[in-house]
Parts: sequence; structure tokens; C-alpha cells
Amino acid sequence: MPKIKGKVVIIMGASSGIGEATTMKLAQEGAKLVIAARREDRLKSLVESLPNAEVSYAIADVTNKEEVQAVVDLAIEKYGLVDVLYNNAGVMPTAPLSETRFDEWKQMLDINIMGVLNGIAAVLPIMKKQQSGHIIATDSIAGHVVYPGSAVYCGTKFAVRAIMEGLRQEEHENNIRSTIISPGLVDTELYTTINEPENRERVKKNAKIEGLGLKPSDIADAVAYAISTPESVAVSEILIRPTKSVK
Repeated sequence: MPKIKGKVVIIMGASSGIGEATTMKLAQEGAKLVIAARREDRLKSLVESLPNAEVSYAIADVTNKEEVQAVVDLAIEKYGLVDVLYNNAGVMPTAPLSETRFDEWKQMLDINIMGVLNGIAAVLPIMKKQQSGHIIATDSIAGHVVYPGSAVYCGTKFAVRAIMEGLRQEEHENNIRSTIISPGLVDTELYTTINEPENRERVKKNAKIEGLGLKPSDIADAVAYAISTPESVAVSEILIRPTKSVK
């Protein structure tokens, strides 16, 4: 995908799963990458595994707007522009509403929604000045379909879908594109954020079954496709379902 080569791409939530796979995919395609997450050891190992790529890392918690801003500032310091921001961090501590897990609800709101907004806020002034840019977010099939035990998680993903569509409408005249990537079940570490043991094991097991779970590289390919399209093309949504899944 030659249209990716040389693009400056920031990836939040890059230390594992979809973020790690996307880092590897875009590095292979010649992007200039600034990656961020909370786990420095994972980021450092990822950078070291890509010796021929142009990759820098920073430690950042997406709920902290100053840390998110620092990641964007690093990209500007190194390259003078930002072509793409990929907001990928997220958690999924699912449980019925009747269990009133207030701390989990707030965690999902802070990471899944405010994390995306913090990224948008940090990069939008730069992209408006550039009169170009692309903001991508990992959404979910849960942002399109509601199912029992996941009402709050689905709510956060519906919110991301609305925010990203609002972004498109508000900034299209500034040539700023927005894309949500909405996967079904993916074989990542997201299951570790589920605190109920039985449900956690079920999600972990199903994610590894071909046809029920997707690979992180499947999602990375979709992100790469969205980035590689011409600036005159706005790919607003990509839904990716495992073949045998009903959701």
C-alpha cells in the first residue's frame, strides 16, 4: 500500500492486540509511527522488534489529557505534522446492570469515551491548521447492536460512533476524515478487563475459535485500508464480523 508510506501515524493503545498488530502492519508499509500505551515494557519490546522501521514510543494513559497531548506533541516535534491518529485503547468489563458496578461503568466511560475525546482534542487543532488529517477509532459491533450483560459497554461504543460521525460532519470542510473500525470478537487481551471469571473464560475461549473470533491482524488490515484511501474518500465505518458469529 504505497499510499501509507511516509505518513505520520499516532497509535494509542499500541502495546498489545489490535494496536500492536496495526503498528506492525503500518511499519511494514513504511509509515512513520508514534505509538503510546501505559505499559512501557511492551512498547519498548515492540519498537525493538521493528529495527528497520521508524517508530517512537511514549507512555500515556488515554484518560489523562495532558499525557495524550504529550504524545501528539512528540509527533509534531519529530515530524512537524500528524497525518493519522488512531484511538484504539478500550476496556470491556461486562456485567448486567443489576449488579450496579459503578467503578466499572466509570472506567468504561473514562477510557472508551473520554479517551477518544482526549485524542481528538489533542490532534484537531493541528489537523485544522494542516487542512488535512484522518482520525480513526476502534469501535465495536457493540456500537451497532445491544445485547444483555453489555449495556454500558454498548453505550460507550454507540457514543464513539456518534462522536466520530459528528466529527465528520463538523470537519469535512477542513479535509479531516473520520473512520470507525467495528470488529466483532477479536483474540486480544480485552477479555482480561472482564472481572466475572466465567464470562472472562468464555470470551477468551471463543476468541480463539476460527469463525467465532477474529485475529488482530484482520483489524490491522482494515485500518491500513482506511488509511490508504485517497483524501477525497471518507471511509466512515468498517464492520468486521467473524463468519460464524450472529452478533
